[in-house]
Amino acid sequence: MTVPDKSAAGRNRAPKRRRRAEAASTGAATIASAHPSWASNPIASWLVQHGGRPSDLAARLSGLCLGLVAQGLTLRRVHVGIRSTHPEVAARTVIWERGSEGTTLIDHGYGLQLSEDYLNSPVRLIHEGAGAFRRRLEGPEVVRDFPVLDDLIAQGCTDYVIMPLTFSSGQANFISWATDRPGGFTVGELTLLYDLLPLIALRVEIETTRQNMQTLLTTYLGREPARRVLAGSVRRGQVESIRAAIWISDLRAFTRLSDRVPIRQVVAILNDYFEVIARAVEAHGGEILKFTGDGILAIFNAGPSSREDCESALAAAREALARLESDNAERSAEGLPEILTGIGLHLGDLVFGNIGSRDRLDFTVIGPAVNETGRVETLCKVLERPLLVSASFAEAVGTDGLQSLGFHVLTRLKRFAGRF
Repeated sequence: MTVPDKSAAGRNRAPKRRRRAEAASTGAATIASAHPSWASNPIASWLVQHGGRPSDLAARLSGLCLGLVAQGLTLRRVHVGIRSTHPEVAARTVIWERGSEGTTLIDHGYGLQLSEDYLNSPVRLIHEGAGAFRRRLEGPEVVRDFPVLDDLIAQGCTDYVIMPLTFSSGQANFISWATDRPGGFTVGELTLLYDLLPLIALRVEIETTRQNMQTLLTTYLGREPARRVLAGSVRRGQVESIRAAIWISDLRAFTRLSDRVPIRQVVAILNDYFEVIARAVEAHGGEILKFTGDGILAIFNAGPSSREDCESALAAAREALARLESDNAERSAEGLPEILTGIGLHLGDLVFGNIGSRDRLDFTVIGPAVNETGRVETLCKVLERPLLVSASFAEAVGTDGLQSLGFHVLTRLKRFAGRF
C-alpha cells in the first residue's frame, strides 16, 4: 500500500492558491483602475457623508462646486433643477456661479411646462428622456438652438452640458455644467462628472425629500404640529395640556351660497376667504389647525403669557375683518358675492396632540374650551356681530376697545360639537 505524501500534495496546491489570489488581486486592481475618477475621489466621499447633521440643497451644491474647482475643474456656472411638491411651487432651481457668494434659489409656479422659456430649453429634452445634451460654445460653427446658449456665450462660456438627475421614484430632474475654459470640458472632466452623477442624484434626492416632507407636513398639519411630528411625536395618545387663546370662524351664508353659484366659484370663494384668515392668524403668531368645510380652528399660545396670546388673537381678528371689508368693496364692484364671517375668541385649557385610530391620526386640540369657542362664534349670527370674545378672553386681554353685550347662555350645539 502506498500512502500519499500530504505535504507534497499541499505543496502542489499552494501554487494554485497563489495563482488564484494573484488573479483576484489583478482583477481588483483592474476594476479600481477602470474608475479612477471617483473611486478614490474625496468629492465622492463628501457626497455620501453627512456627519449626522442635516444640510440643504443650496449648501450641498455650493460645496460640490467648490470641491470640483479645487480639483482643477474650471466651472463657470452650475444649475440644478428639481420638481417640487409645494402647493405653490412646481419646480425649484439652485444656481451656483463662480465668484458669487453662495447660491441663488428660484421658485417656479405651476404652468411652467407650458411657458416658452421651458419649451425652448434643453431642460425639456432631459424631462423627455434624453441621456444628456452638450453644446460647444466657441468657434465659428457654434449651434445656438436654445436661447440659454446665447446667455452663456455672453458670459464667456465655452462649453455646456446638461445631465439627468434621476430619483429612485423615476422622477427626472437635471444638473447643467458650464465652463469658460478655452477648449471646453476635457474628456477626463466629463468622465468625472458622469461618474459622480449617481452620487449627486442620491444626495440631491435626500436633501429634496427631507425638504418636501417638511413642506407637506407644514402645509397639511400646520407649523407646530409638523415640527412635533418630525421630532418624533407620532404615538397615538401622546398629548399635552396647554392654555391657549382659541379662534373659531365660520363663513356666513355658506350653504345658501353653495346652492346659488357654481361649485368651482365656491372653491374660489373659500380659497380667498381662507387666504385672508390664514395670513392674519399666522402674521400674529397663531397656528391654524383645521379647515373643515367653511370653518377654521386656530390657537394662539406662542406668547409668554395668556394676555399676549389674547392680544395676538384679537389683533389677527381685527386685521382679517379689515382685509375682508376691503376685498368686499372690490368684489361688489366686480359683481361678485361678498365674503362675510363670524369669529369667536375664547381663552381656555386644552389637550394638544395625537388623537385618532391606529392608522389615521390627527394632531389637534380637544376640550370643553373648544366647544365653548364654537358657541361664542355661533352667537355672532344671533347678535349680528362679526367678532365676539368670551368673558375669560376679555378678562385676560383687558376691556379697552371692547363693548359688553351682556350675558348670554352658550347653548349646546350638536352641529358644532362634531365639526372639529
